[in-house]
Amino acid sequence: MSKGSRDRAVKARQIVAEQKAAERRRTVTLWTSVAVVLVLFVAGLIGYTVLSGQDEGKVTTPASAVDEGTAFATGAGPVTVDVYEDFMCPSCGNFEATTGPTLKQLATDGKITLRFHPVAILDRFSNGTEYSTRSAAASAAAAEEGKFTEFHDVLYANQPAENSDGLSDARMIELAATVGLTSDAFKNAVNEGTYKAWAAQATETFLGRGHTGTPTIVVDGKTLTGENNTVPSAELITQTVEKAAG
Repeated sequence: MSKGSRDRAVKARQIVAEQKAAERRRTVTLWTSVAVVLVLFVAGLIGYTVLSGQDEGKVTTPASAVDEGTAFATGAGPVTVDVYEDFMCPSCGNFEATTGPTLKQLATDGKITLRFHPVAILDRFSNGTEYSTRSAAASAAAAEEGKFTEFHDVLYANQPAENSDGLSDARMIELAATVGLTSDAFKNAVNEGTYKAWAAQATETFLGRGHTGTPTIVVDGKTLTGENNTVPSAELITQTVEKAAG
């Protein structure tokens, strides 16, 4: 092989070697970039998940709530009567109209501890506005201002029909003002949905206790129903309370 041929062969091998080295560098750079992007993506995803959990999943339990943070009590009698109710529920509205006054009187007379449990099982009947959840959450905000019973009663006095949008947040705030509930803390809690996650948790507790419908009435830990599994009457509840009191 002539000197010129040897020089060209050496030069060719150098070019090939340089090309291979460059290719290896490009490959390393490419995979390094991919790894960096992947790490940043995963970190971002984790950060988003954490922040989302903090913002949307946080449960703010009302300080005034009793019974594992699920109810609001009035009266301090020896017999406990629990009323599980959904503000959208027509049967609950009827129960409140016919039996609510008797229960409140029993509480006032010191015969019962009356515990109201707002739950949200009928959101599907408010055209996507989640009225059951929103009203339960608003009642918790009212409880924090010492106005649960008053707000509870005015919601039932203005109960919307099933398959309607329910009351808007603004309308609930207007109704609250008619019973002296006008604080900024209440308004902000309603508008910001402060207790919506609490309402969902209270509903889960309700279902976890084996209850399936509203109103559910429990006297001293035992579910009370009328004849043929109907909602108990005021008379039946009174008799049951008197028997429990001995």
